[in-house]
Amino acid sequence: MVMRVKKNDTVMVISGKDKGKQGTVIDIEPKKGTVLVKGVAIATHHAKARKQGDVAGIKKQESFIDASNVMPVCTACQKPCRVGSAVLESGKKARTCKRCSEIF
Repeated sequence: MVMRVKKNDTVMVISGKDKGKQGTVIDIEPKKGTVLVKGVAIATHHAKARKQGDVAGIKKQESFIDASNVMPVCTACQKPCRVGSAVLESGKKARTCKRCSEIF
């Protein structure tokens, strides 16, 4: 699956229980088509102390969400946008905002 988001991109959640939230992409799994976004899809995990010195308790951490539920936020216009591509003069490909045509 082609991923339109990369690590450290700012994204907005467009569907699901966290719709409207923005966060930074922490990790991606291209084969599964999922992303891990900071502050989004918080799951509660009850951890039991297994060894001496471990601390038991309730831990909250982000869980993976589907990549189709997030949309990258353009750095120029600060709005969620679809991603296009353009070839630069140096021959490299770059991602562009479909809304304002700026490279991000």
